[in-house]
Amino acid sequence: MRAKDFAVSDNLQVSCSTSSSAASGRAPPSLPAVAAALQNRLIAALPAAARNSLLALCEPVQLSLSETLCEAGEETRHVYFPTDAFISLLARIDQHPSLEMGMIGREGMLGLQLSLGVSRAPLRALVQGDGQAWRCAAPVFVAELTRSKPLQTVLQRYLYVRLAHLASAAGCLRFHQIGPRLARWLLMSQDRARAPQLAVTHEFLAYMLGVRRVGVTQAAGAMQRSGLIEYRRGELTVLDRSGLEAAACSCYAADLVNYSDQFPSPQLQPTLRRSGLKRAAFVPRRVVHGR
Repeated sequence: MRAKDFAVSDNLQVSCSTSSSAASGRAPPSLPAVAAALQNRLIAALPAAARNSLLALCEPVQLSLSETLCEAGEETRHVYFPTDAFISLLARIDQHPSLEMGMIGREGMLGLQLSLGVSRAPLRALVQGDGQAWRCAAPVFVAELTRSKPLQTVLQRYLYVRLAHLASAAGCLRFHQIGPRLARWLLMSQDRARAPQLAVTHEFLAYMLGVRRVGVTQAAGAMQRSGLIEYRRGELTVLDRSGLEAAACSCYAADLVNYSDQFPSPQLQPTLRRSGLKRAAFVPRRVVHGR
């Protein structure tokens, strides 16, 4: 008897259909595994048939804290769709310490350059929060991308989001002070960790933000005195999420607007309402091709 896939719709209703899982030589994912995969919003954005076709080519993997997934300039061996892990994208200029240029969690994927026909990684990818992800070998993913119009459409929308976030990060680094930038980074990390506790040190935060440790210590101390966070022995706890959002620079909410515009989600609406942001005039409406 041939292997069969579980075809899972957006409301998790299940049907069975034969698919490429037999050709891949890998058993089809179980219903709990598919439900876990739906935590990744790019996978969840795919129609059920395209989603099952992709998942039949992927495998769930555990990502470990501080694990390096790729180095800048290396050939891309795998793509990753995190479900509860998150990854920092780091750039190094000359002999200076690395600087975080972006973060990838369940809202995105690592290996987006393959959608542009580029096989080399532009940035170092370091696991910042351990957890699970779905992994696919690069050649297999490229073949599926060539075949799947829905996957192309989702990644085109995500590519726009990533470009907007990189532009936002560059402006944030140039114009915003350490305190608001630190608040933004903590919110981004908590969004992906989905927990109030973060295992970080002041030295690590300075490394991520590209600033001196003393600056982070002063900014974190002010946040702690204001009751926004608590910091003890390498563990930081967010105590007042709304207060932290108010302390963050405008880039945090602007990034959420960009993402929500391309991938609408009721889960993002409370934060957007608290920030008072609506769709900005310069943000293009979502365009869906190939339907």
